[in-house]
Amino acid sequence: MIIQKMHEMGIRSEHAYTAGMASIGLSIATWVTSLNAEPGAGVARADRWGIFVGEWAPTFFGLGLALSHYEQNDGTLTAGVHEIREQQKAS
Repeated sequence: MIIQKMHEMGIRSEHAYTAGMASIGLSIATWVTSLNAEPGAGVARADRWGIFVGEWAPTFFGLGLALSHYEQNDGTLTAGVHEIREQQKAS
């Protein structure tokens, strides 16, 4: 139900995968920023910030997989993905 609503809103699997990759980069950026901005707090606080943001990535990747599965079932998978699958079958 939620995946269908997301799909109807125009959110595609590629969007979720991009958000997952961005959250990994953001996790590293928050770790570095916290480490530099709060030197007295130490590495432990920077680790907590990095891990907090890093926990978003699996959720986005899971949504991406669910959306991809939904797109496969309703036939709205992008042409790029279809082309990749055809190339894999030909190999």
